[in-house]
Amino acid sequence: MVVRRFFAANTRECLRLVREALGTDALILANRPVQGGVEIMAVAEHEMVTIAAEPSIEVADKALHKSPAAAAPGTSTSNAAAASAPAQAPVESRDDATRELADEIRQLRSVVEGQLSGFAWRDMASSKPVQVELMRELLTRGFGATFARGLASRLPGGEPLPRALRWVKQVLAASLQCVSSGNDIVTKGGVYALVGPTGVGKTTTVAKIAASCTLQHGPSQVALVTTDSYRIGAVDQLRIYGRILGIPVFVVKDEDDLAVTLAELQGKRLVLIDTVGMNQRDRRVAQQVAMLSGHGKPVGRILLLSAVAQGEALEDVVRCYRGDGLAGCILTKVDEALSLGGAIDVILRAKLPLHYVTNGQRVPEDLHLASALYLVERAFRGDVFKGGFQATPEEMPLVLAARAGQSTEMHGA
Repeated sequence: MVVRRFFAANTRECLRLVREALGTDALILANRPVQGGVEIMAVAEHEMVTIAAEPSIEVADKALHKSPAAAAPGTSTSNAAAASAPAQAPVESRDDATRELADEIRQLRSVVEGQLSGFAWRDMASSKPVQVELMRELLTRGFGATFARGLASRLPGGEPLPRALRWVKQVLAASLQCVSSGNDIVTKGGVYALVGPTGVGKTTTVAKIAASCTLQHGPSQVALVTTDSYRIGAVDQLRIYGRILGIPVFVVKDEDDLAVTLAELQGKRLVLIDTVGMNQRDRRVAQQVAMLSGHGKPVGRILLLSAVAQGEALEDVVRCYRGDGLAGCILTKVDEALSLGGAIDVILRAKLPLHYVTNGQRVPEDLHLASALYLVERAFRGDVFKGGFQATPEEMPLVLAARAGQSTEMHGA
């Protein structure tokens, strides 16, 4: 095992040296303040594997020496066969010991990361108090730790907190890619499939867009297609909307059926496809993407994101639903969300064009073109709800450490 020593003027700089030398998965063994700065003792990840393996080998050796077969050289063939069952014990012992030691290493790492986050937070609080307050505000509004840290690091120096918040709002509003009037789905037309997890409001949103297009261009210019033959009543629900709007509804079962239907609807200004809602981890998501984008079909996929979902869940949805043909997103259930920080964070980092927002069940009144200024102001509007999930300033370092650990596990999964 090779343990390396790192020294720097502060904790953040010392951690940067550790990451550059040993990687992001390095294990911090010790840290302490010394004259002129901070000292950290660390070991690389592959050295951790060595540590974990050594005790298990020792356990296996001890188990082998206690084996009945080894202690009885004159044992008959039948006795040897009977003794073969306990021979599996060393392997099981080795595996159990390895798992136990790996769990202990993870727990130790979590404790050390929490301590280091506390040191880094206190260093930053003393040297850059406005940045710390800005990060706290962003975190309490639902933005992710990585996003908040990166935005706070770009803050111009010498700005008081009120001006810093105004700067943040300007940056966010300028960065959101909201589709403007004249470039929206209803005006441009085309073939679009609304995709996303269950419960995000795909069918209702299809009806809202179809109704808007019907009001502007007439029912003869719109057609609805559904691939959702799984949910009870899903097809009937869309047919009711079609009957009210006076537009046709087609049901397709597979990729070939979809291709034939789209060929028949080439003269329509707007064709909307309502898809099956499924968990983002479902293997059928990849099949759905292939069905909608295969054989050169002119289908633009629009991902629906629920504003009430956690940022981590939205990030996972975007990661699983990405692929060729993803033309942007629609943010739904804005009226039900306490904060829009997590959704704005994910949309910005994924660089997704935002077509519409929805804020109710009315068709088509509760469908609106996305406004960056409105969404950013809405994200910072009012006092933060101080419920049981709200961290105090003293707990903020622990929150940052926990979120960093969750991010590492998600990307490694």
